[in-house]
Amino acid sequence: MKIIKNISEVKKICSDKKIALIPTMGAIHKGHESLIHKAQEKASFNIVSIFVNPIQFANNDEYINYPNNINSDIEKLKNLKVDAIFIPEIREIYPLGFSTNVDVGQISKVLEGKFRPAHFTGVATIITKLFSIIKPDHAYFGQKDAQQCLVIKKLNDELNLGVKIFINPTVRDQNGIAISSRNKNLNKIHLKAAESLFKSLCLSKQLFEKGIDNTKYIKDEMKKVIMQSYPTKIDYISIANSNTLEELDKIALPTLISLAVWFGETRLIDNILLK
Repeated sequence: MKIIKNISEVKKICSDKKIALIPTMGAIHKGHESLIHKAQEKASFNIVSIFVNPIQFANNDEYINYPNNINSDIEKLKNLKVDAIFIPEIREIYPLGFSTNVDVGQISKVLEGKFRPAHFTGVATIITKLFSIIKPDHAYFGQKDAQQCLVIKKLNDELNLGVKIFINPTVRDQNGIAISSRNKNLNKIHLKAAESLFKSLCLSKQLFEKGIDNTKYIKDEMKKVIMQSYPTKIDYISIANSNTLEELDKIALPTLISLAVWFGETRLIDNILLK
């Protein structure tokens, strides 16, 4: 396994296999592992990037407190038999004077974009840079970050970057909680309360399957389930077109049902896709 820290080293990679990129911010977990396994099914040369991207965080405290254990991550990736890890320093990616950013428009301004201004500009900028540096044939992302996936697909298509994007299903624990590096910040009470997110999403699907398509009614029923767990705050419950993220009055497939909820100081997101 190669450990690469410089852009110049990445450009020297020579492989007769297709190159697959799994972008991460470290804190490698089962969700990342599922992406790696999916890439390995295609017998590609697999590169995992680890870069905690400062320009996608709302504030410096959130950036500083992001889970970071590079030695543990390297050991996990070695056991997973990835071909290379790209671990650049901040100044390697954003040299002094760097001022370019990528804005993908309205799709990045709603939901997560509304509550985390400039977040998706940061995401789009780093993904564009990684695609440009590594020039992967394939890239792998998780459905848990559904809006992020839409943003990345849009920039890839509109900038003609030519990368084939694969979206892997959300990986969940035995209680249905979506696997996330942020879950480590939950105490036992909040971890139990977070089970309400997937329960509310499952309820929305059940109501639709019973013939109920009124989104206001479904959102109200979802909210009741979540509020029983005493969350700190609900940022949003959304039922939207899965391609444009335009909110719907009545469900029309395909539909993305997503939410963001605070438990203590930890903010969790989750979603399901109705097709």
